[in-house]
Amino acid sequence: MARAPTSQIALPLDWSAGGSNDAPLVVGTSNADAVRYLRHVSTWPVRTAVLTGPRGSGRSLIGRLFARDTGGRVIDGHDSVSEEEMFHAWNSAQASGSPLLIIADAPPSEWHVELPDLASRLRAVPVLTIAEPDDCLARDLIEALFAQRGMALAPEVAAYIVPRMERSYSMIHRIVAALDAASLEQGRRVGIRLTRETLLSQGLIDPDLLERQDVPPCR
Repeated sequence: MARAPTSQIALPLDWSAGGSNDAPLVVGTSNADAVRYLRHVSTWPVRTAVLTGPRGSGRSLIGRLFARDTGGRVIDGHDSVSEEEMFHAWNSAQASGSPLLIIADAPPSEWHVELPDLASRLRAVPVLTIAEPDDCLARDLIEALFAQRGMALAPEVAAYIVPRMERSYSMIHRIVAALDAASLEQGRRVGIRLTRETLLSQGLIDPDLLERQDVPPCR
């Protein structure tokens, strides 16, 4: 039976990855509020929401799943369209009832918006934020990314990595890629020894943290 760590939030809809090129969507305390809100469009005060979060946090995947399940439009990058196009997309969402999700690096209050009508509408839009991963989400994401690559990873490996790494999604992706490459190059499985050697040699873990205790079980 699969484990059910306390950092994982049980949600009613299946938002598993929609294609083989997608990274897995791992839901934990860092992103659960945003995911929950996006899965209950009927409660939205306006038919538009903004999703912010670090690069590599799964926000584009969340956008694809949102579009698939709601039929709504996703603008991935607030500066990927003109202000006029975003203004018309906002109005279209309100008129049609089909939701609009805008993915951005920062909330609208930090955008430079010249179109007054768009700026006033954006002030009414809920902003959803994905935080950097906590210990349990970081561990589960490392394991899920290895599984996506078809590689089995012993639980103690992720538990070893997490307390010794910079806590960010970008670092998680860098670590998984480095270990995958080292395993292929050296013909060795990804165990504690290979992990320590590879991450130290590439400066991906802090040598001063080598004696830290592993992440406790997230149950």
